[in-house]
Amino acid sequence: MATIAAETEDGKQGARSRAFRLSPSAISYLQAMPLFVILGFFFLLPIAMIGIVSFWDYDFAGLYPDFLTMNYTDTLGSWVTWKTYLNTLKFTAIVWSLTLVIGFWVAYFLAFHIRKTSTQMILFLVCTVPFMTSNIIRMISWIPVLGRNGLVNSSLIKMGIIPQPIEWLLYSDFAVVLAMVHLYTLFMVTPIFNTLMRIDRSLFEAARDAGASGWQVLWNVVIPLAKPGMAIGTIFVVTLVMADFSTVQVMSGGQSASVALMMKNQMSLLQYPAAAANAVVLLAVVLLMVAAILRVVDIRKEL
Repeated sequence: MATIAAETEDGKQGARSRAFRLSPSAISYLQAMPLFVILGFFFLLPIAMIGIVSFWDYDFAGLYPDFLTMNYTDTLGSWVTWKTYLNTLKFTAIVWSLTLVIGFWVAYFLAFHIRKTSTQMILFLVCTVPFMTSNIIRMISWIPVLGRNGLVNSSLIKMGIIPQPIEWLLYSDFAVVLAMVHLYTLFMVTPIFNTLMRIDRSLFEAARDAGASGWQVLWNVVIPLAKPGMAIGTIFVVTLVMADFSTVQVMSGGQSASVALMMKNQMSLLQYPAAAANAVVLLAVVLLMVAAILRVVDIRKEL
């Protein structure tokens, strides 16, 4: 009888333990809960607050909680706003194309023309050395180079190439694009280099055995396999350029505009709801661009 009672008690305890045993999916959710909390508090909550404030009313005295679409109608109904968005997209397209070309060839050289891994790492670290200083300092460093009496103009005049300084080198769209390319090219180099290093070198030998030339190998093998890295670099560069206001303000001398600079000016005038509405529209535009990139290229294997 005692044995039977003990077995019965063990069976009850086993049943209770099975009842309280969590499923693998529940365990995975519990493990990911701290990350959900952090992302929710530091990412989703600020975005939600921006969305809420974008519907508020305001004047010179303060903000008034309300639900008005006035900020969106003023933003989307203004030709100045549309012109600013087009100017921002122009900067984005030019900087993206230049960083893609420069970044791909730098990554290609490091991945396929440098044989030693140690040399590759040293050269890659050399590329990252400028990033050890502030973006503002690296951007401002172009002013004494491109200025009217700067290094470029002084050198060209001394060599007799130009009779007088070139005015559009600084405080122009050219200066904005040049500074952005300088600031953001590494964000294109890094993911492309990572993708190229994963390519199986036997594919090149197979292509050459099939009679492919060097350019055919590049076009039909290297570039298709490098598309995930290009897509990741594109996402980095596009989001950074769309959100940049300091480079546009400094390097254009106040002669050009961007959406981020417009939001910065609105916040300086305490027009927070209008700036929040612009932020929501800008976020939607960036998300649409990222979604279009992800529809074209699958980057999941790179993540």
